[in-house]
Amino acid sequence: MTWWRTVKCRVAAVRAARARWRADMEEFRTARRAVLKEGRDPAAEHPGPPPTGFALLPWLLLGMGSFSNLLQGKTPNAWVGAVGLFAFNSLYVYVTFRSFDRGRRETPSTRLALLLMGVLTTGLALGYGGSWLMFFPLLGLAAGAALRGRWLARTGMLLAVYAGGVSALRDAANAVNIAYGTFLSTMVTAAILGLSEAVRELRAAREELARRAVAEERLRFSRDLHDLLGHTLSVIVVKSEAARRLAQRDLDAALAQIGDIESVGRQALTEIREAVTGYREGSLATELARARSALSAAGTRTEVRQSGTPLAPQTEALFGWVVREAVTNVVRHSDATHCGITVTSSTERARLTVTDNGTGKAVTRPREGIGGTGLAGLTERLAAAGGSLTAGPSPRGGFTVTAELPVEPAHLAAAGLVTAPRAG
Repeated sequence: MTWWRTVKCRVAAVRAARARWRADMEEFRTARRAVLKEGRDPAAEHPGPPPTGFALLPWLLLGMGSFSNLLQGKTPNAWVGAVGLFAFNSLYVYVTFRSFDRGRRETPSTRLALLLMGVLTTGLALGYGGSWLMFFPLLGLAAGAALRGRWLARTGMLLAVYAGGVSALRDAANAVNIAYGTFLSTMVTAAILGLSEAVRELRAAREELARRAVAEERLRFSRDLHDLLGHTLSVIVVKSEAARRLAQRDLDAALAQIGDIESVGRQALTEIREAVTGYREGSLATELARARSALSAAGTRTEVRQSGTPLAPQTEALFGWVVREAVTNVVRHSDATHCGITVTSSTERARLTVTDNGTGKAVTRPREGIGGTGLAGLTERLAAAGGSLTAGPSPRGGFTVTAELPVEPAHLAAAGLVTAPRAG
């Protein structure tokens, strides 16, 4: 019964292959439905290669009547007509292929070739007439491909009148048709190619905006992580050192520090989740409370002063980031015994000042007046909101960080620096 087992194995293999194929097809259909549901069409995102001069080559068939007359010997001075036909076709190909490149389209050589086409078309039309007059619509097509801007309509009109006038000298009955065909070929070609170019430029601009949005979001995310983790880890390190020192002589105090470490860690997890989802909005009061706790654990006396009108939520959020970064630098680098935090506001501007009496280097200075990456990022945020941030050594010793912002909430909201929390 070996053959029967072989058959069963093969049947099972076929069924498995069919099952895999069905699963793959179902996955494909699901992905396709998701794409269509989002309003994206893969075919629209990849519209194919950009247009080239090959799209305008078939219109040279308008000159087949002249070519037929040359072959049949109906054209006097056939060698002159043959040279003129070859020269016109060569100039037409040269102009149309250069017209799809903006840089080459606007060069003097392209304009000179278009002018030579006009002179050559006039000579052939006056010399032979008949089917040779059809070169005027071809000239209009080349002009519509090569010319852009406000002068296009005037150029098309003048070229149509000129073509009609020249045609009237050889074939008055057909002059209106030649003029109309020249004007139509000029304007329609310019409209179609201009619209196609605009669509491609808009698509390129949309892709560039998408890339910039991704870059801005990455920058925001990196700033938030720096501000969140830098401060939190500094507080954890300081409180861990305090707990280690207190464990030998005051177990209750050490346990209190360990409890603070647990609380800070849990809060950090919450903030990281909020930062990832983009819903986080800072709070100045919360940051001031954390600053007192961190500075106290580091053995630094803290003095907080607030005066003036209440701050807008957006202003408080940005000031909260500044307090977090400045206090982190004090704890890490300053060896200060005193830290003062002052918040003042008037009808026009609000100011936050963080000072310490430390002797250590608070931050390095990669650029004028601003410290490391944290303060540099905050400087960009405040500048975009119409404010400023300065940091540097104080005249009396220590280090000072000063932030200023306008008090208008609308100005800060327009800067898009603080993401308001959303429901759900």
